[in-house]
Amino acid sequence: MSSLSDATSSGALSLDPSEVAKFSAIADEWWDEKGKFGVLHKFNPVRISYIIEQVTAHFHRDPFADKPLKGLRFLDIGCGGGLLSEPLARKGAQIVAVDPSEKNIKTAMVHAKENELDIDYRATTAEQLAQDGELFDVVLNMEVIEHVTDPQTFTQTCASMVKPGGLMFMATMNRTLKSFGLAIIGAEYILRWMPKGTHQWEKFIKPEEYKQWLEQNGMQQDAMSGVTFNPITSKWRRSSDTAVNYMIVSSKPKVYQN
Repeated sequence: MSSLSDATSSGALSLDPSEVAKFSAIADEWWDEKGKFGVLHKFNPVRISYIIEQVTAHFHRDPFADKPLKGLRFLDIGCGGGLLSEPLARKGAQIVAVDPSEKNIKTAMVHAKENELDIDYRATTAEQLAQDGELFDVVLNMEVIEHVTDPQTFTQTCASMVKPGGLMFMATMNRTLKSFGLAIIGAEYILRWMPKGTHQWEKFIKPEEYKQWLEQNGMQQDAMSGVTFNPITSKWRRSSDTAVNYMIVSSKPKVYQN
């Protein structure tokens, strides 16, 4: 494995220009619940509740408080139009949200301003933040890792920005036959939930692969949850089934040296 200094020296090692272009082309649709990101709007409540539940438990906060995340510094990597950043900011989190697409960041900034939310949006990469020595209580890597060129090094970079005692969240898709049938053939070609080519099955990450990368970088996996879609209710929910979508939360021990 390359060292962190090697990983961050370019500032954009994991950046895939084709992926940036793909999402930049539809940046104006981030907040259209019936548009190309409609499925993400439906998925959002599940991941928000999971993040709040895990963070408040870890940092001994009241999850039912008005702003249970107050005082905690969050990093939202690959924030897109801000679908995850905004709800967490409303819960009191201090958000730094980054995306390599300037069009995405512009969309996010305009929407946040319209809703009077103070979010630090930046058109940059995780590698650049790590190179600058940025540290966070919580790092969010949600639906991003399957779009980078080097997921193992990307995990190393993300982990380096977690403060000792902090958390990191990752959400992605498992590389299984079931995920190929549902997430690629079903979601993109039959149901057309998202544009064809949004995902590449060979880039999906198996949980055991990610767990190994975490351990190599001083992180320990705390919990994992699958996420499944109910076609009858048209809602997503947490599940023990991790064959397609799953989320993992990991922590860095308080006594840890990079």
